[in-house]
Amino acid sequence: MAAAVEVDSGFPRSPRGAVKLARALLALVAFLCFAASRARGAYTALALMEVAITALFFLLYLLKLDKKMSWLFWPLADIFNSVIAALFLLIVCLFAVISKTNNGTLAGGVFGLVLFVLCVVDAVLIFQKISLDGPRRRNTPVK
Repeated sequence: MAAAVEVDSGFPRSPRGAVKLARALLALVAFLCFAASRARGAYTALALMEVAITALFFLLYLLKLDKKMSWLFWPLADIFNSVIAALFLLIVCLFAVISKTNNGTLAGGVFGLVLFVLCVVDAVLIFQKISLDGPRRRNTPVK
């Protein structure tokens, strides 16, 4: 018998939920711009991976699966995801803006740079929720 899945209805309205949702939507827009402009595979692949990974983290927190799967410290994994995504987005989207082979690539690069800022904001919001000098617990609630 399958266990019922809880839904955190307040997460999409929280600052972290809103940033995750904005990241996923903006990455989708960047992907559509890159795909429409027939840009290089690295541009479209990075944007598509950002949509998928951010959507998965959004679902993880929305369905409270981070509490059920306590074998991984999810906020730390989320910080690593945000920082690595920010670095890749900065490099790849700067190349897209500088090369600006067409307007679609330029638009995708600009959306990607805005997405870079959202990744940094997301990492800062998560980092503020993790207490580095407090008592260690198995799962820190992140909203």
